[in-house]
Amino acid sequence: MIADSGFCSRRKAEALITQGRVRLNGRSVKLGDKCGFKDIITVDGERIAVPRKKNYVYIMLNKPRGYVTTVSDELDRKCVMDLLTDVEERVYPVGRLDRNSEGLLLFTNDGEFANNIMHPSRHISKTYRVTVRPDISDEQLVRLSEGVEIDGRKTLPASVVVKEKEAGRVVLLITIREGRNRQIRKMCEAVGLEVARLRRISIGPLKLGMLKPGTYRELTSEELRALRSAMGKEN
Repeated sequence: MIADSGFCSRRKAEALITQGRVRLNGRSVKLGDKCGFKDIITVDGERIAVPRKKNYVYIMLNKPRGYVTTVSDELDRKCVMDLLTDVEERVYPVGRLDRNSEGLLLFTNDGEFANNIMHPSRHISKTYRVTVRPDISDEQLVRLSEGVEIDGRKTLPASVVVKEKEAGRVVLLITIREGRNRQIRKMCEAVGLEVARLRRISIGPLKLGMLKPGTYRELTSEELRALRSAMGKEN
């Protein structure tokens, strides 16, 4: 609720709560406590304006190459927000795809939903169609599947399936249940593979389908229910 008010980021709000600087109706709160629109929230004695109930929006975009996953960019590069031309609500990307990656990217103004999608404890699966060069050995497949060390920490086991194989080119389907920075690219680099193309095709039960690059649509109620079920949420 503090983050939704615009007072600070969700991470900063959690830190303020942990530090005991947040009160709800005069009493100290802990992480996970609930509040309503009529409650009084203060941070260091300053009252926070509790936002009225939002019109929540959930959007999927087929991100093309060449766009950075930020709301704005100081280097004046093309941003994914430039593609959401007719969205009236203020939304933001859920997680990210790097500039040269493409595929399924979610947007919302529902902070709790976004946090649940990204939080490592939820283990929401993400599947990528990855074209690598020049070839792949059984040993490399096993290493990718069992986990490789990147940035000083081993990745969780992954599902790796060979979809196509021809001279100098292999197409893999890689499914992971964590979301570390540039993880797929770093995993492939760690076993000596060059990534020629990287496209995310699903997040949990949500599939990219036939959505054209650069276009977007709102999620259906069935897709939202399936995602919330995958996150352990009933509704």
